[in-house]
Amino acid sequence: MLDEMKQKIHQKYERMLIHGERFWPDSIFKDAIMALAIFAILILLATFIGVSPEPKADPSDTAYVPRPEWYFLFLFKFLALYGQIPVLGKIEWIATTIIPGAAVLLLVVLPFLERNPNRYYGKRILPLSVMGVSVVTILSLTLMANNPTTSDQPGIFWGGILQTLAGLALPGLALLLLFGMAYFVKNSGKAMIWTAGTASTLILALTVAVLFIAPAAKQEEVEVATNIPDQVMAGQDLYSINCVECHGDDGSVTTIEGVEGLEGKVISAINSTDILYTLDDASLADVIAHGRPEAGMNPFGKAYGGELSSSEVSYIVTFMRYAWDDRFEMPPIKPLYPPLAEGEIPSYEVHIQPIVKRYCLSCHRAGKDNNNYLMDTYDNILNSGDNAPVLTADDPNSLLLKVIQGESIPDPQTGEEMVRPMPPNRALKPDVVDVFVRWVMAGMPDSAADAAAIPTPTPQPTPEATATP
Repeated sequence: MLDEMKQKIHQKYERMLIHGERFWPDSIFKDAIMALAIFAILILLATFIGVSPEPKADPSDTAYVPRPEWYFLFLFKFLALYGQIPVLGKIEWIATTIIPGAAVLLLVVLPFLERNPNRYYGKRILPLSVMGVSVVTILSLTLMANNPTTSDQPGIFWGGILQTLAGLALPGLALLLLFGMAYFVKNSGKAMIWTAGTASTLILALTVAVLFIAPAAKQEEVEVATNIPDQVMAGQDLYSINCVECHGDDGSVTTIEGVEGLEGKVISAINSTDILYTLDDASLADVIAHGRPEAGMNPFGKAYGGELSSSEVSYIVTFMRYAWDDRFEMPPIKPLYPPLAEGEIPSYEVHIQPIVKRYCLSCHRAGKDNNNYLMDTYDNILNSGDNAPVLTADDPNSLLLKVIQGESIPDPQTGEEMVRPMPPNRALKPDVVDVFVRWVMAGMPDSAADAAAIPTPTPQPTPEATATP
């Protein structure tokens, strides 16, 4: 019987070969056209969508949860759901090795197990049903990959149960039924189609329910500087927050002043050729990350107890190179804030925040001696501090406006200096002071939309302009 079937297949192949197409050049030409189309799609996706940049991998960041690429998310979710099963969750090697290995092995031996010579889909109900349920399950697990599986919140708790049903229980039950009907029930074709269709529909329905009941938490976007100008800007801001107190704006300080515990300490000027020419980028990054405790410099890298990631340390190094190393040419960089047009009202979001980040946050943040005046948020700028409020809308005599213009504030009782001019040891540029003054006099709007909603005063004509000739 087998020889007769082989003979029929061979005769059919010979007849089709006469009227059909050849592997070369017909099939090769079609494959080349398809490959070219896929390549063009990839080029378009890379050009107009691209891949969102991510910071450098930081082994010291214990809060980071590594995630695979999208085409492995289904396995990532499968492992998460498997781990929720009280008994099986303790036997992780089954989910990480045995099950994926068995699936790959099944694909390898499938040609030896499935010897049906028929190619018509109606004659291959079991393979198509199994593949349909498997594809739907992979799609479901991928869609649910970012949804939490466990939580004390009721919605997420039930969402975890639905995920287990959609990603494990229903697919497993459907596959068992399909193989059971194929090998133990005669004329089970319609039953297998009905089983596969019902299981796939239920899996998709439960997946949609999970997406609404236990939505994925919004991940915080991390800004990544992808080019030299942006890295220089980011490095300058980070340098202003973490380094300027000791080393000064331009890295030329050799004797520290005004820093508690380090007053009068002699240090090397970090903008000198002695430093920049003798230390490469990796060495500079190591100094910033590890610090020099024997010289009074604390570590700044997260791995050593500091606050900076590997990417942030590299940004500071890039800023130092292009700002002070005469072997590097400073690239064109964007201004600190958008220039103000005549009569334009500045906002905290667009103008004040970058100024504060550059000139004020090094001192006015938590853990610093600053009269409890914090400038890390809009509300803190307006309401925090021992001398609050330091800003009053439409008041040019606000305390903060006075100190950034070089005035010191005396204690009303003793007459001694209560608040010194800010920033210490340096003066803000007139245009920066002007932005602050215009912001306060306009009512200190938070967002750009708030600033745009404030009517600008109409210039009044001078008496000379209105006089009749």
